Amino acid sequence: MSGVEEAFRKFATYGDTAASGNDMTGKNFSKMCKECGVMDGKAVTSTDVDIVFNKVKTKGARTITFAQFQQAMKELCGKRFKGKAPEEALEAVYGLLDGKEPANVGVTKATKAGAVERLTDTSKYTGSHKERFDESGKGKGLAGREELTDNRGYVGAYKGAGTYD
Repeated sequence: MSGVEEAFRKFATYGDTAASGNDMTGKNFSKMCKECGVMDGKAVTSTDVDIVFNKVKTKGARTITFAQFQQAMKELCGKRFKGKAPEEALEAVYGLLDGKEPANVGVTKATKAGAVERLTDTSKYTGSHKERFDESGKGKGLAGREELTDNRGYVGAYKGAGTYD
């Protein structure tokens, strides 16, 4: 059971840095069911998952606790594994959830296709735009956008700066 509870906590905190891991939102519950294979699209659909979530949560609340999550899994296991005994079906659902964590599938990445590659290659920049980046191509920030003055009291390009007693 500890593997299922650990998976619950990981999915409960997914996408929300302020989440404690004790309560899970409907969005994260749906994500968990989809990624772990509880929602298969035939026997258990996203509509079924949403209905069960709303059935087990307390009225007016937006989240469920681990105890309510267990109740939801009892409701879904009968639909997912028809023909099995309720205890066997529940164990099968917990087997799907055991030790899983949220995947970052489909996370947006920078493209390197066509004109985008030319536009984002800082080594090809010229003129004043070239000054905004260092040799590695990393931006200099404010120093690259504004002309910062040197107010140390020496004339520009003076070779003996800092040698006066």
